[in-house]
Amino acid sequence: MSSEGVVSAETRGLLGDRCLDYVTVLEDLLAAQTVSSAYTADHARGAATVHREEHDVERA
Repeated sequence: MSSEGVVSAETRGLLGDRCLDYVTVLEDLLAAQTVSSAYTADHARGAATVHREEHDVERA
């Protein structure tokens, strides 16, 4: 919190749009309104879908 009463917050470890859920939570807890927001690199990391397959292979 700054001397002007401005609260700054940043989510960490939340990938993709999951971080947006916390904006409303913080607004409610602080009885405040978001003035500005921006996506972090974690937002982009959540947008990429990783496809992983595992196969059982029987070897002779």
